[in-house]
Amino acid sequence: MKLKRYKKILVTGGAGFIGSFLVDRLIDEGYKVRILDNLEPQVHNGKKPKYLNKKAEFLKGDVRHYKDLKKAVDGIDAIFHLASAVGVGQSNYEIKKYVDVNVLGTANILDLLVNSKHQVKKIITISSMTGYGEGNYICNKDGIVRPAIRGENQLKNKDWNIYCPNCNLIVTPSSTNEAALDFPNSIYGFSKKAQQDMALMIGRLYNIPTVVLRGFNIYGPRQSLSNPYTGVTAIFISRLKNNQEAIIFEDGLQTRDFVSVHDVVSAFVFALEKDGANFQMFNIGSGEGTSIFEVAEILSKLLGKSGLIRVNNEFRKNDIRHCFADISKAKAVLGWRPKKTLEEGFEELISWSISEKAEDKFQKAQKELKKKGLA
Repeated sequence: MKLKRYKKILVTGGAGFIGSFLVDRLIDEGYKVRILDNLEPQVHNGKKPKYLNKKAEFLKGDVRHYKDLKKAVDGIDAIFHLASAVGVGQSNYEIKKYVDVNVLGTANILDLLVNSKHQVKKIITISSMTGYGEGNYICNKDGIVRPAIRGENQLKNKDWNIYCPNCNLIVTPSSTNEAALDFPNSIYGFSKKAQQDMALMIGRLYNIPTVVLRGFNIYGPRQSLSNPYTGVTAIFISRLKNNQEAIIFEDGLQTRDFVSVHDVVSAFVFALEKDGANFQMFNIGSGEGTSIFEVAEILSKLLGKSGLIRVNNEFRKNDIRHCFADISKAKAVLGWRPKKTLEEGFEELISWSISEKAEDKFQKAQKELKKKGLA
């Protein structure tokens, strides 16, 4: 077995959806793993999940609390920083919470590494495609363009199209690479952009190898089915399991890039082990755009819930139309590529969801967004 340069690893947010699978994989690879997680009530109801790997050391703590971090980092060789408040719509009215967790939590980790003795040799964190805003588009006249977020007046007129910012022609979605500028469409997007930028800057400044993986729409088992601010796949499953309609905004033809949690975890391991990844950011997605309507169709078919899809032709402020990843850099530098097809991944997700509790809180979340004037 190859000698490990990083013997003991800390995973913040290691009890969560992505973090728990990463913990499993690291332990399978022969690493010693410590988890720091606050067991967020909206996700875990304050309880350790049953799937948590018993071979990992667990510390209940919060990245917002310096003393918790100091204890967690002791004796650690590498950090995967995954602890995060997640939810685009919610972030636009729970602003302080999202900034505290995502920005100040990350600042605490970096501050600790800069101002105290430690043995950390690498930091890997996860950012979000929400930082991009709208993705890249191709205009027949002007080539590659980056349109702004659509205005409220356009959406009220039920004009879902994206237009060239130069000539006003309707444009065609194209893959978005890491060189694209960031135009976040939410406080969540801003907070993840701040997190990625701070981590890379401090990493370079203090020569601590740092890698950022930019996740697109990550799905899979262990994603909370009772959190109405989680991914669209989990929200649809929660609705359908409760014999409620899967509600689709706009016309349902908006696209996202769906990538299996297992593929994301593989990318994390590659990022840990490859020196060529240091001080860089990588898109982690499938490289393909899938319409939200198609997602609802596949999930409803797998669950045997026909007739429970409704396209409401309504909108949420600041929603993007299209964004999917150019993953050529991850393929070239990390040697990574996604292996799970959408159908395989969704079949696994549905199989897992059958025995899982799913409280449908979608309408409650929508009422809150409407109350704030966001939907």
